[in-house]
Amino acid sequence: MWDLFSWARGVPGGEAAGGHARHWPQDLDLLRDLGVGAYRFSVSWSRVQPGGRGRFSVPGLAFYDRLTDELLGRGVQPWAALHHWDLPQALQDGGGWLARDTAYRFEEYASRVAERLADRVSAFVTLTDPFTAVAQGYVRGRHAPGLRLGLEAFAAAHHALLAHGLAVRALREAGARQVGLANGYAPAWPATDRDERAANLMGALRGDLFTDPLLRGGYPAALLNLLSERAPQVLEVVRAGDHAVMAAPLDFLGVHYIQPDWVRAGRGLLGLEVGTVPDRERTASGASVVPEGLTQTLTGLKARYGDTCPPLIVTVGFAGAADTDTPDDGGRVRDDARIRYLDRHLEAVADALTQGAPVRGVFVHSLLDGFEWDAGYRLRTGLVHVDFGTLERTPRDSYRWLRDRLRAQG
Repeated sequence: MWDLFSWARGVPGGEAAGGHARHWPQDLDLLRDLGVGAYRFSVSWSRVQPGGRGRFSVPGLAFYDRLTDELLGRGVQPWAALHHWDLPQALQDGGGWLARDTAYRFEEYASRVAERLADRVSAFVTLTDPFTAVAQGYVRGRHAPGLRLGLEAFAAAHHALLAHGLAVRALREAGARQVGLANGYAPAWPATDRDERAANLMGALRGDLFTDPLLRGGYPAALLNLLSERAPQVLEVVRAGDHAVMAAPLDFLGVHYIQPDWVRAGRGLLGLEVGTVPDRERTASGASVVPEGLTQTLTGLKARYGDTCPPLIVTVGFAGAADTDTPDDGGRVRDDARIRYLDRHLEAVADALTQGAPVRGVFVHSLLDGFEWDAGYRLRTGLVHVDFGTLERTPRDSYRWLRDRLRAQG
């Protein structure tokens, strides 16, 4: 669905992106030489089941099958994410996440992928950042499918979480070793004392909505009260037994973090205005650089969920380190700002550990430059620079910095 969405809005599409489908041997060698212990890759639902139901693609499944074997051969654990914001267009034509049937199609897809990979994949991530998928795709219209539904978007959130629960069951039946979900978290900081209530609502929408059903067995009261008052009809999507499915035990919870939400009470359906923290260094993406927000996020999850909080994995570590850097005349890609960003956020993780947060690992986003959603190819997030014309790979200074740091830590 992202192909169609991008074409319709004049954003360069993601067909080639970083060219990983053709250059994967070189990319996996870069991972091996970097010295990382694991690699989180996304399985494209459209690649392995183009119609979203029924027939699966033999070449599509074979690609991930070989990728898994080759990662293991290089001493790197494969972590497979089953959904990262995209859907087969045929499913979107049928309603996408607004349709309950999409959850059952996801279960079928997860089961088939697990039948092929579960004997070797170290861990499966069911959904990647469902908050952003719903907020940007069904509320703000900035991401595919480009809808602006307000509170009616709750149906998309509910069906996505139902899909997660159904997939957890299917993955475990196929022998998956570890299963979890990754969501986009951020502390909600009120801009003034008068904005405390708005910040609490934002926190409930971003984090609690997508985590309470998994770890507490139901939606947060603040959200249910809001829906009951302003859009009671949308609650009809919740059926008996749904919460039991959604609360399937997790082996880990993935944490995406970029920056805190700077919240003001405002006009509109939800009475929220969300921006970036003022008076902070910014990346090329416009994100504010606030490492202590990551510490607060990790410790906050432990504080909220206590003994039910599973091990935490920072699954998109430091995606805010986007830049627009390119090789200099000597072919070197200097990215001192990214190195500072990575260093400060790794220290933030260390601070969370000392405060008792059960953090078990960090994935840096990302290995390669690629297609960055509504930003297209303008922003670059990789440790390795990709020339989108030639697909030549050039490790940045940050790649060498992280490699040396990993070697020093043994």
